[in-house]
Amino acid sequence: MEGSQDISTLALVLAYLLLLIPVLLAYYFKIRIVKKLIVSAIRMTGQLFVVGIVLIYFFELDNNWLNAAWVIGMIVFAAVSTVNNSELNYRIFLPPIFLAFLISTSLVLWFFNAVLVDLDNIFDARYLIVIGGMLLGNSLKGDIIGISKFYEDLKKDEKRYLYHLAVGASQREAIVPFFRDSMGAALKPFIASMATMGLVFLPGMMTGQIIGGEDPATAIKYQIAIMLAVFVATTLSVSLTIFITYHRAFDSCGILKKTIFRKNR
Repeated sequence: MEGSQDISTLALVLAYLLLLIPVLLAYYFKIRIVKKLIVSAIRMTGQLFVVGIVLIYFFELDNNWLNAAWVIGMIVFAAVSTVNNSELNYRIFLPPIFLAFLISTSLVLWFFNAVLVDLDNIFDARYLIVIGGMLLGNSLKGDIIGISKFYEDLKKDEKRYLYHLAVGASQREAIVPFFRDSMGAALKPFIASMATMGLVFLPGMMTGQIIGGEDPATAIKYQIAIMLAVFVATTLSVSLTIFITYHRAFDSCGILKKTIFRKNR
């Protein structure tokens, strides 16, 4: 099979013109997203071009230490982004969220490369960096939803939490309902996505492989494996994040600390 058809610079410029449609709709309905949309599009373009150039050298060097360092760097950015978007206190939450991402991503990434794909070198840049990025990108979305809902619900419904404590429940028993709701909110989009995959949409990884000339049967097997890996990584990441952080979020009397939220919220 031939490789994918290249996209010319002019065609890429035309792709940006598609953004005029949401911009015009935003102006007409007075939806304040235009500035964020333009900034995000510029950031995406710059970041992807820079990453593309860097990855060329990483793939050529294929050094195990550099590849591992790249993944750890991605984990750091994922942790910072999670805390930032959750509007939680950096000092309290950044270390445990980094640890949760590190454990969940490392375990699933090792299983994917060593067991499922059976690589001779599990630090191969093409798999470690690319698959690691897919796991982290999806875990990031689940983590933001899960941890935001967990602490927001605890704050809004603190009386229910305190009532459980007052009637004799342990702290762990009192937060279980909040944990259950947060996990459900974080995982529902992934479950819905898996249930409609192939019928409503074709996933990006599979589409990219097929366009790139890969055998569709191989592309489907990779897509199934990566979807299962993403779901497990997200489940581990969200549950570990809540489990590790809640020990730092309450005082010695079991009361939710007000300082866990950033002051400017």
